[in-house]
Amino acid sequence: MTPDAQGKASMRVWDLPTRLFHWLLVVLVVLLYATGEFGMLDMRWHFWLGYATLALIVFRVSWGLFGSQTSRFADFVRGPVAVGRYMKAQISTKAHFSLGHNPLGGWSVLALLLSLLLQSVTGLFASDGIDTDGPFSGSVSGYTVKLMTRLHNWNENVLLLLIALHVAAVLFYLLIKHDNLIIPMFTGRKHGVASDAPRFASAWLALLLLLLSLAVVAVLVWYAG
Repeated sequence: MTPDAQGKASMRVWDLPTRLFHWLLVVLVVLLYATGEFGMLDMRWHFWLGYATLALIVFRVSWGLFGSQTSRFADFVRGPVAVGRYMKAQISTKAHFSLGHNPLGGWSVLALLLSLLLQSVTGLFASDGIDTDGPFSGSVSGYTVKLMTRLHNWNENVLLLLIALHVAAVLFYLLIKHDNLIIPMFTGRKHGVASDAPRFASAWLALLLLLLSLAVVAVLVWYAG
């Protein structure tokens, strides 16, 4: 624990790979929506941005298994009992300090990752039936292309809803609970007291996992021709 500029105790909770992932993903999602819905830039950019998003998701899944403590799924994905306890604490006077993601936020993160993964994968097989085809649309049946296209369009609305709920939750914590969740995702540090400091994985491990993730997606792109 170290004091910040206001003299309040703060602790490092988010590593650099997790923070970079978060903000890069925000930029990619905005650009993907702009290119897909408003025709900003050529649609080839939409595909390349989609490949980059898929690589980031693969990295985040691997980082959720082998990365720093607060970034691991095992640390923040809790069962219904823990989520219920947390929600009950929010409507009571009991203070609840979460070192990383809280039990409810953990499921929000998981839902967003799954929706982004589904959007990235279905985009590989989707087609608008005119002049824009996913790289693998020619390798599967017409029925599969139609199914993947429907899922891609349907999941876009699900993803937008999840993002809206995520933003609303962040604003709720900021304005109602007076708990700023935005600044820690920039600085990596969070106010509060915990019994033990979280364990952080090596930045070299993060780089290795990122390179492997990029390689996996690069092989897919190459295979698609």
